[in-house]
Amino acid sequence: MTHNNDSTAASTQVGAASPYRSPLLDLDGAVEAAGAGVADHYGAPLREGRALADGRAFVDLSHFGVVTVTGPDRLSWLHSLSSQALTGLPEGTSTRTLFLDLQGRIEFDARVVDQGGTAYLILEPGLAAGLAAWLDSMRFMLRVEVADVSERWAVLATGGEWPADAAAAASSGIEWVDPWPDIPAGGYPYGPVEDHPGFETERRLVLVPRESLTIVAQALQEAGWRPAGLDAYEQVRIAAWQPSQAHEMDNKSIPHELDLLRSAVHLNKGCYKGQETVARVHNLGHPPRRLVFLDLDGMEHTVPAAGSAVMADGRKVGTVTSSVLHHDAGPIALAVIRRAVDPGLELSVVDGETSYTAAQTVIVAPEAGSVVGRPQGIKRL
Repeated sequence: MTHNNDSTAASTQVGAASPYRSPLLDLDGAVEAAGAGVADHYGAPLREGRALADGRAFVDLSHFGVVTVTGPDRLSWLHSLSSQALTGLPEGTSTRTLFLDLQGRIEFDARVVDQGGTAYLILEPGLAAGLAAWLDSMRFMLRVEVADVSERWAVLATGGEWPADAAAAASSGIEWVDPWPDIPAGGYPYGPVEDHPGFETERRLVLVPRESLTIVAQALQEAGWRPAGLDAYEQVRIAAWQPSQAHEMDNKSIPHELDLLRSAVHLNKGCYKGQETVARVHNLGHPPRRLVFLDLDGMEHTVPAAGSAVMADGRKVGTVTSSVLHHDAGPIALAVIRRAVDPGLELSVVDGETSYTAAQTVIVAPEAGSVVGRPQGIKRL
């Protein structure tokens, strides 16, 4: 991803950091994900995806980054800089917040948990250094300290609560439980409420001291859990319609397009950078694009690459952002398309010489936004 010159983010791109190789690539069957330094799978991606969805697998995300903020002003300070209400965040409570530019475009998507006097911000690869540097520049006279601690902490993803022996081996007790797709106070859904597929799986991120990563993996395997790769992680994420900064966001993305007002934005909090755009689009306008879920024709026994064109009536209307062969649903994808595309249209995805028929499921409704004048208390779109 790229950022404009007025961006607060560093120009570091996902995967652009110095070469990294996880010790868990030494586990049996590991096949490395290109350029990631962690496993794409361990020989059976579909079985791994099913085990992760069932809460019986763990995924090595040790290429993710971690930033910490300490000091008595940490939560009120982060509250003033980002989209989520963080002042008074209860101990151990997980949430998600966005750091935006002045035009309301997403610069950093952070998973946040406050524990033991420290706020932990978990970010996708290549972003921690940029966020830490920008936060450090914004400290002024406040009682806060910022550190990029990615070299100290590794991240493991799971689909359920850890076995006791593995939790003891991890020793940190620092765990982020994904609130998606819940709608906390101040949130507003741009898509389904009760029938959201994100409720079908549980997703957790656990911080593990890097020197303990192999020991923890061994303890998890001894407890009957299997290692799973990034492919399995993507199966669960895409099926839950959850946007990723590494895939669904570009230098034009605003939260409304990705249904992130649902869980990462508090619409009734004080001022923060980018708030004017968030409020204007939500109250008076519509996002120019919308996230959509695609069920793909499985005849090709492949999936289109990210960046493949989404077509309707012979014209390009969007781009595939993520795709995977799911353990139950077959080939699926997320795409960002023009807001006005008719939800009833059958789409196609073109990847080179290969074309896939694609049935779209609405994530962000075309009429989302422009809430001023609507009957109050009605959130289902």
